[in-house]
Amino acid sequence: MALKRFSSLTPMFGASFRCKTFGQAIKTSLLSVKSYSTAAGGEDSETVAGQSVVTERRGAVVSVAINRPEVRNAVNQETARRLLEELEAFDRDPELNVAVLHGKGGNFCAGYDLKELANHTASLKLEQDVTKGPGPMGPSRLQLSKPLIAAVSGFAVAGGLELALLADLRVVEESAVMGVFCRRFGVPLIDGGTVRLPRLIGLSRALDLILTGRPIGAQEALAYGLANRVVPDGQALQAALQLAEQISCFPQQCLRADRSSAVFSCYDAPSFTQAMQYEMDHGIPVVQSEAVSGAARFTTGTGRGGKFS
Repeated sequence: MALKRFSSLTPMFGASFRCKTFGQAIKTSLLSVKSYSTAAGGEDSETVAGQSVVTERRGAVVSVAINRPEVRNAVNQETARRLLEELEAFDRDPELNVAVLHGKGGNFCAGYDLKELANHTASLKLEQDVTKGPGPMGPSRLQLSKPLIAAVSGFAVAGGLELALLADLRVVEESAVMGVFCRRFGVPLIDGGTVRLPRLIGLSRALDLILTGRPIGAQEALAYGLANRVVPDGQALQAALQLAEQISCFPQQCLRADRSSAVFSCYDAPSFTQAMQYEMDHGIPVVQSEAVSGAARFTTGTGRGGKFS
C-alpha cells in the first residue's frame, strides 16, 4: 500500500525481518551492504556521479545520506526532490523496516541552500497547500509508516533541524550543534519545525529555541528530549544503524501498530477516548497475527529474565 501524506498512518506492515539475536542481525546486514537508488533506476548509487542523495541497503535497513558536503549538506530543490523520492521508496518497500537519515562529510544538514533562495527565486516553487505537494526540504510533510532514525553530526540547523525532527529517534554526536539558525535571516520554519518541536520538547523550550535561534549542544538536547542518544564524534551513523537493526528484529506488525497509535494520539486524536479506541482497533489484529506465536515462544524459554537476545 502506498504512503499517504497527512492522513492516519498507513498500515504498511510488509514482511517481518526475523533474527535470532541483534548481534547476528547486525553482522548479517553489514555483510550484505548494497548501494541502491530509486532515482538511478536501482543501480549502484555510489557509481552515479553527482548524486545529491546516496542510499545503501543493509538487509532490512536503508541509510539515506545527503551528499552535498561542500555546502554542509544544505538542501536545494534537486536534493529535496531526491530525499522525498528515497523516503517514499523506503515506505513502499515491504523488504525494508527502518531507515537512517544522515549527512556525508561531517554535517547532518545546514538547512535550505540560501544561495539558491537568493539567486533563483523565480524558479523556486512552494506548494502552500500541504496536502498537495512536498515541503521545501522535500519529505517534511510525510507521515511515514515505518521508523526513521536521524544520525546527527556537525550542524543540524534551520531546515536541517526540521529534517531531524521528522525522524522518530535522533542519535547525536557530542560536538553536534542544533538550532533555528534561520532566525537571523528572516527565513521561516515551514517544514514542520513549529509543529513537531513543541510536541517533542514542550512549548516553553521550543519557543526558547524558535525565538532566539540560539545553538543547542548535544547534552542540552539530550536533557530536553530532542536527542535520544548521545555518542562520541564519528559514531552517530554506526550507532544509528545498530539501533535500526535492533528495531528491525522485533515483530514488525506489532511495532508499527504501536508506533501508529502513539503518533495518532500525539497529533491527530481529538479526545482521550478516540485515542484509546484507535489503539484497540489497531492492536487487536496483531494479537492473532503475532502475539499468540510470540507468547508460545515465551513459554519455551525465549526472552526469559528480560533478555533481548
